[in-house]
Formats: sequence, C-alpha cells, structure tokens
Amino acid sequence: MAEASSAPTAVARHGALPAALLNISFVLAIVTLAYFPTAYLTHVWIFDADGRGIPTDFVNVWAAGKLALEGHPALAWDWDIQKQVELALLKQDFVGHFAWHYPPPFLFVASFLAQFPYTVAFIGWAAFSMVPYLAVMRAIIGRNAGLVLAIGFPATFLNILVGQNGFLTASLIGGMLYLLPTRPVLAGICLGLLSYKPQYGLLFPLVLIAAAEWTVLFTAGIVTLTIAAASWLAFGTESWQAFFHWIPMFSQAFLTEGRAPWFKMQSIFAFVRYVGGTEQLGWIFQWVLTAAIAVVLVAMWRSRLPYALKAAMLAAATLLTTPYLFMYDLVVLGIAVAFLIRAGLDEGFARHEVMALALVFALLATFLFLGQPVGFPAILIVFALILGRCAAWRAAEAASMQLAITRSN
Repeated sequence: MAEASSAPTAVARHGALPAALLNISFVLAIVTLAYFPTAYLTHVWIFDADGRGIPTDFVNVWAAGKLALEGHPALAWDWDIQKQVELALLKQDFVGHFAWHYPPPFLFVASFLAQFPYTVAFIGWAAFSMVPYLAVMRAIIGRNAGLVLAIGFPATFLNILVGQNGFLTASLIGGMLYLLPTRPVLAGICLGLLSYKPQYGLLFPLVLIAAAEWTVLFTAGIVTLTIAAASWLAFGTESWQAFFHWIPMFSQAFLTEGRAPWFKMQSIFAFVRYVGGTEQLGWIFQWVLTAAIAVVLVAMWRSRLPYALKAAMLAAATLLTTPYLFMYDLVVLGIAVAFLIRAGLDEGFARHEVMALALVFALLATFLFLGQPVGFPAILIVFALILGRCAAWRAAEAASMQLAITRSN
C-alpha cells in the first residue's frame, strides 16, 4: 500500500514551476521593465512635458524630508504646510492631500531622500528599495525564477508608479519570515524596523508568542525602542507630539469620511464601505475577520504544519487584518505567493492552484483599468489556496497515522 501524501494532482512536480505562471510573470516583468523608462522619457511619469511634477504619493515623502532638513520636522504632519511644500515642488495644484502620517523614525528615510533632486530621489527610492525585495523573493523561492515572479507581480508595477514603500514593507516581512527558523536575531531586526508601519503590528506578537519565538520578539522590541529613541533625539519631542495629534484626523478623513475613494483601499472594511455599508458595519466585518484569522493563525503556528505554509498564511493574514490597505501594500501578497510556491515546489501544483494564481495576477493587473477593489478578492484567493494546502497536509498526516496504526496491528 502506498504512503499517504499531501501532494495535489499536479501539473508540475518535483521542483518544477508551472510554465503558465512563469510565462505570465515573464510577460508582466517585461512590461514593467519597459514601461517606466519609456514613461519617463515621454513625460507621463514623475514630470510632465511642461516640467511640472505629476502629483503622486512619493511627493509627501520628499516634502516631509525637506521640512526635516530645514529644521521643522514636526510640520511634516501638518496637512496644509505639507501641501505648500508639495505645490512648490510640483508647480501645479491637485485635489486633496498627499499627507504624511508615518511615525517619526521614517523621517530618517525621508530626509535622506530629500537631499537629492526629486527625480533622482523618486527613481532611486524605487530602484534601491526594490533590491532587498528581489533578494527576499529569490531566497524564498530558491531559484532565479523568483526574480521574474517578483518583478512580474502586478503590485510591483503599481508600487513603482506611485513611488511608495511596498518594496520595503515586503522586504521586512519576507525577510523576517525567511530568517525566523535559522536567524532569529536578524528576523527580530526586520520586524522591529517594520514598526514604521504600525498597522501591521497586530498579528506578529500574537504568533511569536504562540510559537514561543522569544528571541525574535525581544529583538523586535529592542529595535523598535531604539529607532524610536533615535528619532526623538534627531527630530525632537514635537515630532512625536505631531504624529499622535494628527493620526486621529487622518483616521477620520480616510476611514470615516472616505476622502480616498473606497475602491483604492483593499481591506474588508473598505469593501463594505464601497458597496454602501456603514462605517459601523465595516468595523464589524473587519474585527470578526481579524479575530477569526488570529485564532486560525495561532492554531496553525502551534501545529506541525510545514513552515512554508505557516509563513505564507501569516504574510497573507497581515493584509487581511488591517483596515488601511492600498494597492501598493499588496507587494506583501507577493511574499505570501512566494511561500505558497515554495510549498508547491516541494509537493507539486494542482491545476486549480495554477489557475487561481493566474487569476490573482490578472485581478491585480486590471486595477488601473477597472478602478475596482480587486485587491481584496485577490488576497482572499491566496489565503484560500493556503488553507487548502493546510487541509490537505492535515488529511495526509491523519491518513499516515491511521496507516501506521493499521500496520502495527
């Protein structure tokens, strides 16, 4: 009698990547690599043909850094003053605000970038923050095809387009998960640096406690306190006061008033608001989903589940449990996909998994054309694929135990 196996009926086995997924990634990677040099030279990215800056997210990073370099870091959180700096840079008006809402430690990055001309800072930030992201994706998947998948993942295009920090976030989350089994101190450093995105901080301590990963947890705490203290010394008490003063106003504007159109946000909270639900209903859905995922994560991380599936689940769950989630944040979903692929390389890929991942790529790629909240269903698809593999592994383990009992009798 054959041993029970958790491997699905596979279209690619024994370490082979599905050709369809690799081909899709290759095409999208070529589009990404070709688009941005062309867009810059034809004046549809960063600056237009009249020399005016094209309003996009990166302007708030450069403007905040400029205020910090000029000795006024606390003013970076003032929406009106921040916008005046942005207008002076772009030389044209825009509707709304590109507001600065990060904790003071991220001013170290902003002030460094603001030392350079805007174009150099924009392109440099996209290019250099992409390097660790590519390295982490390559390390997780374990072969050079990981670079193709990383560049071709549609959130990569969206992150470069607006000059956001998705690469940094994905690098820190992916690095922490990749390093955790063998380099807990380095994993803790990655997690501590992730404190610049506090909305991602809910699940990691819970999981680390459940898994008794005390070295990672304590290291992350030390790093968080260290960079907070460094930012206090560099930018003063006023910067922290400004941060805490403006955060409720930012939450009111984006999570209550919906100043950013709801389709731009990719959480279940925003999805409920997008289809006409009230704020209260949105929060109910968000907290129920968060609680359910937290319970599942704790159970899975305390189990003997293969580590790749645990890591994939945590990366995807991180996105599902924050109400404030934009498309550029979905670079982190690439980390979840990478760990899912790592599991598939060990066990094989089922046809439905390849089709589902192709659908995820297609959904994310259509965001700029459809203007719909396609990121949220994409995350759900990936999470469902991970749960499916977890269920298959548990079933295979139960079958193996039953077979062993039968043989012993």
